[in-house]
Amino acid sequence: MNILVLSGDGIGPEVCDEAVSTLQVLAEKKGLEIHFSKDHAGGSAIDTYNDPMPDSVIEKAKASDAVLLGAVGGEKWDHLTGAMRPESGLLKIRKELGVFANLRPVAVTPALADASPLRPEAIAGTDMLVVRELTGGIYFGEPRGRSGEVGNETAFSTMVYSTAEIERVARVAFTWARRRGGRVCSVDKANVLVVSQLWRDVVTALHKAEFSDVELTHMYVDNAAMQLVVRPSQFDVILTGNLFGDILSDAAATLGGSLGLLPSASVGGPVGLFEPVHGSAPDIAGKGIANPVAMLLSTAMMMDELSQPEIAAAIRAGVNSALDAGLRTADLHREGKTTKVSTSEMAKHIREAALNALA
Repeated sequence: MNILVLSGDGIGPEVCDEAVSTLQVLAEKKGLEIHFSKDHAGGSAIDTYNDPMPDSVIEKAKASDAVLLGAVGGEKWDHLTGAMRPESGLLKIRKELGVFANLRPVAVTPALADASPLRPEAIAGTDMLVVRELTGGIYFGEPRGRSGEVGNETAFSTMVYSTAEIERVARVAFTWARRRGGRVCSVDKANVLVVSQLWRDVVTALHKAEFSDVELTHMYVDNAAMQLVVRPSQFDVILTGNLFGDILSDAAATLGGSLGLLPSASVGGPVGLFEPVHGSAPDIAGKGIANPVAMLLSTAMMMDELSQPEIAAAIRAGVNSALDAGLRTADLHREGKTTKVSTSEMAKHIREAALNALA
């Protein structure tokens, strides 16, 4: 299989290198041939191509079996605007690959319970999947822009969803719920937004027509944000739009104590995009203290999508082994309670444990 690696910026190259190294040794043991190619995305692509996501990189992505993506952006490029911002490259590749559903699993294992900002009794049993619509909504809606003179400007963005866009991502959520706990909570703002009223109507109709075996509930986004903090274990699958999903999934990602733990997969098109939830963290880049777990778990999701469940399971077993052994990178280390390790040391333990699990 062919994997395109877009390492991105900041800590992206560090954690991507560990993911590639892990895949290489696991693939070799299993007799699987994987070819890796590398290119630039985000800030590094701006520096190289003067474009955060050049068409040439998009074409490489479309010709691959999957794309492994590091975080992008940083202060170096913060002065750029519009289509030249590093983050705009992410929107472009998601749109071009047609990956309309972002999957973000959030599970808090017993080993991480004391790292959560919530009380252990509040976080116990948390195991959810956030399904976020990724290529529509206010991030892509037209018209958008700014008008007026400096000092008296008006800015506007438009939230737009069609029935077809809502149905296809809702179908993903309902399908995943059947594999999990059988429950979907659709999050919207139907008491205020007309677009959310359509969202709720379409999700309800699809549920009745095709997924009546799955339990469906609806929740306003402000209440959902509160419930994530009050009782996160109540959720199985959360279905929501682009903007709300962006916010809620990042909030949910902190439940385990660090954004460095959470993976994501963007699917729906012929080529999937797999990336950690965390940002590029330029302030710690090159220091060897970044947490590689989110990238490695994103790699596991990629292997699942590419019909390699044994490798995916081995990576997850390696991560659990490291956490159970008390190994923590700087973001999760607690003096006197855990063993502080570097990026490479954490990844090495995970890799070795994954190899043993694959035996």
